[in-house]
Amino acid sequence: GCIPRYRGIPRNGRSGAILTQVVAIARQRTSELAHTPHKMALLGMGNPLLDISAEVGQDLLDKYELLPGNAILAEPKHQPLFGEMFKMPNVQLIAGGATQNSIRVAQWMLQEPGATAYMGCVGADENGAKLKAACEADGVNAMYMVDKATPTGTCATLVVSVERSLCTNLDAANNYKVEHCKEPENWKVVEGAKIIYSAGFFATVSPDSIKAASRQKAQDGGIYCMNLSAPFLMQVPPFKAVFVDTMPYVDFLFGNETEAQTWAETEGWETTDLEFIAMRLSLIPSAKKSKRTVVITQGCDPAIVCVNGRVTKHPVIVLPKEKLVDTNGAGDAYVGGFLAGLVKGLPVADCCKAGAYSASVIVQRSGCTFPAKPDYKL
Repeated sequence: GCIPRYRGIPRNGRSGAILTQVVAIARQRTSELAHTPHKMALLGMGNPLLDISAEVGQDLLDKYELLPGNAILAEPKHQPLFGEMFKMPNVQLIAGGATQNSIRVAQWMLQEPGATAYMGCVGADENGAKLKAACEADGVNAMYMVDKATPTGTCATLVVSVERSLCTNLDAANNYKVEHCKEPENWKVVEGAKIIYSAGFFATVSPDSIKAASRQKAQDGGIYCMNLSAPFLMQVPPFKAVFVDTMPYVDFLFGNETEAQTWAETEGWETTDLEFIAMRLSLIPSAKKSKRTVVITQGCDPAIVCVNGRVTKHPVIVLPKEKLVDTNGAGDAYVGGFLAGLVKGLPVADCCKAGAYSASVIVQRSGCTFPAKPDYKL
């Protein structure tokens, strides 16, 4: 499974029936959750999005000045793209958002109802209901803030061969507020989480929430994890500033080769050597007693892991080209498998194996979806 990033509810014809089924499963899971002893271990905080995914030609990317393998926030010139994709006969509506993807994959790998929770902001609309149903069908406790005035965020996911380009209208996702996570019931979840994870995209939305969660984990001895997520996050100074401010509190930092090299470039390190970049990232001073672990995925090549300046390499599962269906959610899935291993207290090498497994499953399916149970024992 080669690694780039996103998730599956098909549309057209069967979507109504599928959604009804998903909602029924969600209700059943919700009642299971209510009768399950509280053992939530992993909390994700991020931007919940409904992906509008379709296989397209390179001409559509050229028309909207989009690059394969890239992720950007939509500008006014991109707005017609969303309507254009909605009308495509092969369009799929897929529950997405990088953090939400990773949490759902972690929940699938753990197979323990209520082991994970997720916070983010959605609209009071059908798309928001779809996201909640998809999360709860997977056993994730979706603790959404609901913005009644703004629609649920969407991400145009343009699939060209096995590559993808992401263009996001954050909408409601952009309106998440730290006050939501500080509500007493929600803050109990923040405090109780052994691990908190946010993709870097959340830095564009709620730096205050990142600050509150990362500082809380420093205070209570929990683990805080973050992902570099996209080159633009390091190239835009206010977003980069959030990473710089948070890095002393980050225990596990994820990213792919392009993101790691962009970090080095913006820091003026004058190198593209990934092992050296991983080493320097791991040695940024920490405000915690623990040493930071940096995990850099690089497609079909082994993941580079660096702890306290020491580099190791961990193979991914390389599949023949004909088995690759959609590499869209591979990066998120790798992180999800890795986090599931962390929840179980596994050593880093075993977390990498779990990440490689989950990524290899997701790339063989359309959207970041998975079979009922993993063929993998954590």
